[in-house]
Amino acid sequence: MPAFRDLLETGAVQPVYQPVLNLENGDVVGYEALARGPAGTGLELPAALFGLARRTGQVARLDGWCQRRAVEGALDGGALDGRLLFVNVEPEGLGDAPDVLEALPEQALARLSVVLEITERAVVSSPSALFDLVLRTRARGWGIALDDIGADPASLAVMPLLDPDVIKLDLRLVQDRPTVETAAILTAVNAHAERTGAVVLAEGIETPAHRAEALAMGARFGQGFGLGRPGRLPADPPPPPDEAVLASRGAYSPPAASPFALVSAARPVRRSSKHLLAALSRHLEDQARALGPAAVVLSTFQHARRFSGASARRFSDMASGAAFVGALGGAMPDAPAAGVRGAALAPDDPLVREWDLVVIGPHFSAALVAADRGDTDVPDAERRFDHVLTFDRGLAVAAACALMSRFRRRA
Repeated sequence: MPAFRDLLETGAVQPVYQPVLNLENGDVVGYEALARGPAGTGLELPAALFGLARRTGQVARLDGWCQRRAVEGALDGGALDGRLLFVNVEPEGLGDAPDVLEALPEQALARLSVVLEITERAVVSSPSALFDLVLRTRARGWGIALDDIGADPASLAVMPLLDPDVIKLDLRLVQDRPTVETAAILTAVNAHAERTGAVVLAEGIETPAHRAEALAMGARFGQGFGLGRPGRLPADPPPPPDEAVLASRGAYSPPAASPFALVSAARPVRRSSKHLLAALSRHLEDQARALGPAAVVLSTFQHARRFSGASARRFSDMASGAAFVGALGGAMPDAPAAGVRGAALAPDDPLVREWDLVVIGPHFSAALVAADRGDTDVPDAERRFDHVLTFDRGLAVAAACALMSRFRRRA
């Protein structure tokens, strides 16, 4: 423990860099920074280092040092000029660590094209902090990579919400015999890449057969021991690629304040009773169940008292098979039902007037957004709402991001 405390005080972690190659022509397009503790100690390997950090609640502090040392090491040489620097972000550290990248000299950071690597665990554990990080990252002109796609079905569920610039395939997809599950993952990945222009990167390439398999799966970039082991950056690197490594994705927009305001500005609004909205909601819930573990389901209930009984049971049932199920409302507890994440809305939040249900999957997206008309002289079941139902993926994903950004870090 004294050695670990000293490490946290001094930042005595060392970066090593694993090359990332263009599989089509062999060009080195970037490097992933990987952390190592003091050489020759029990903390040298990252599993031991971060394992101790998790047990002592110091992940954010350690991760901050790893990020800083990764950038400082890259700035010492010219190997990264014109190439990408992949820097990992630990989900547990989101919202807690000081923004060490912001503290580095602006003129130095201008030399780097940083891609922050995030896993699906960051979306599930700290949605609000994650969306804030993505906003600041994209504002810098840097990129986002979604790591370990295929290791967990939840990675496919959060892919459209993060809209990554780079999609990193888990090594087992390249190294294991293809299955129907593999095909389902690759179908979702390539559909997203085709829609957005994201680049697919295959990890775990150790043999020529792995490289051929990665290319067949649609990967353009690759990394693995067969392409280069982690080590020091080359002192005399070859010239950088002639063309941009990643296509420009344009400016990143922060999540909208209100799903209804967002969707109603783009689609016709209809007026209906609560009866019709309830029927439409049940139908979309059925669609969500069919999506299974690659589904994200988000809904607003105006106030927590409306999330009870049958509603709570239905959402708990969906949560047992989905990647993320969330319920928002005034006074909503953090865990309003088994498996369901809750988010309490402030009294002046525009969502307290809305009835929203958003379902996102790899190949299905829908958003039902409605604004309460404020009827007070009719039975509850006959209250009227202005509503829009859309299956436009862009609108549905934007609505989902607006809702996800309100979930606090899970304790």
